[in-house]
Amino acid sequence: MNTNATSVVQKLRDALEDGIINGDFSPGEQLDIPSLASRFQVSRTPVREALQQLSISGLVTVIPKRGTFVAQVGLAELIQMFEVMAELEGMCGRLAARRIEMDQLEALEEALHACERAASQGAADEYYYENATFHSCIYDASQNQFLAGEAKRLRHRLKPYRRLQLRVSDRINRSLDEHRAIFEAIRDGDGEAAEQLMRDHVLIQGERFSDLAGQVNRMQSEKPLSRGNSG
Repeated sequence: MNTNATSVVQKLRDALEDGIINGDFSPGEQLDIPSLASRFQVSRTPVREALQQLSISGLVTVIPKRGTFVAQVGLAELIQMFEVMAELEGMCGRLAARRIEMDQLEALEEALHACERAASQGAADEYYYENATFHSCIYDASQNQFLAGEAKRLRHRLKPYRRLQLRVSDRINRSLDEHRAIFEAIRDGDGEAAEQLMRDHVLIQGERFSDLAGQVNRMQSEKPLSRGNSG
């Protein structure tokens, strides 16, 4: 797939994610490929690819011979996945602080700068993708391919919800501060600090739990709030 095609699928997938999370599509609602192609003014092929990616992240369910439907999202399961994600990322941070090579440290620093540029523009989605690169650098620096693979798999599964969190007021700036502290701990070889910082960076707790819970409850509502309501 060429770069332009990838961009179309990515933008379409993000738009569908937003629609599902914001309640434009109700749980159990069928997502009709021809209708979506017409709505977003694209061909059916990127719609199919976007829905396939959403099925991996659990936002939609594909039922053979019936179609694709918006999935019910369980808050308890989400929190459990974030707990596991926090532990995996913590382990990656600890190992990276011990094992990172100079070229990997340089790549991590460049990824941090890319996050800073996106944050300065207030671009939540752009920041998310630069943020993903930052985390990938740490996974790879752990020098444990199995661990890195599991972390990347679960990160992809949680992508819609991690991306959503960045739209909460001031979350991008706080995330960036956390990135800076993580980078410094890894650069200094402080595995214990890197592990704790990475774990706290991902773990859903306090206000972040309330934000996520409110959004998921809205998704599960039988009658999503109208666009005119502030919630």
